[in-house]
Amino acid sequence: MKLFQQTKQAKPSQAKDKDIKMSTIDNLKDRTTPVFSPDDVTVIFVLGGPGAGKGTQCERLVARYGFAHLSAGDLLRAEQNRPDSEFGELIRHHIRNGLIVPMEVTIALLEAAMRQVLDEPTAVTSTSSHDAGRKKGRFLIDGFPRKLDQAVKFEEAVVPARFVLFYDCPEDEMERRLLERGKTSGREDDNADSIRKRFRTFVETSMPVVDYFEKQDRVVKVDARPDPDQVFEATRKEFEKRLQLP
Repeated sequence: MKLFQQTKQAKPSQAKDKDIKMSTIDNLKDRTTPVFSPDDVTVIFVLGGPGAGKGTQCERLVARYGFAHLSAGDLLRAEQNRPDSEFGELIRHHIRNGLIVPMEVTIALLEAAMRQVLDEPTAVTSTSSHDAGRKKGRFLIDGFPRKLDQAVKFEEAVVPARFVLFYDCPEDEMERRLLERGKTSGREDDNADSIRKRFRTFVETSMPVVDYFEKQDRVVKVDARPDPDQVFEATRKEFEKRLQLP
């Protein structure tokens, strides 16, 4: 199971020392100061309904700009399948029923994955060590935050996000994509009933997150209906403008 993607696929065994425990959750609940500085760590939240194409676009952004891609869904599924996880059954129940996993669990998994990326040795080739270090601290967080309280807690306890990259796509198109993916994905939530529950959850709980960041001029909205190449071109232009990337 892929925990995160940077320039290569990570192996689940690499994260054994980053397993989350109940003590980790308790620490997170009490924390009111971010553990990372936004001067050192850049976080972009990537949001959109189920099937909007977030993962596909994140892969392209990783390849182009050297960001690390953290998928909240992948992290939760990996934790669910970890044999000695304290939270596996809780995660399984929430995913199966199209519910949002308690935020402390998701945030703890994201923070652990960020630390894992930041702790890895950086290979320096044609870029300077300074540039390599800056790229190492760039994260795309896909499928999170799904509720407003998650956004507030993450920025309070981990690091403020630079902006939200929002992929806007009609529900009928997202359903078509997910049902097609479900033929081969093996994911238990890629079925019509779970998909519709996920749509309702997204509209009711995640759109307020987009509205919250939009009021702060921290949303980049991209039309996700065209083919992936066109969507990426629109994403690239907005991305480079916001982050002043070459």
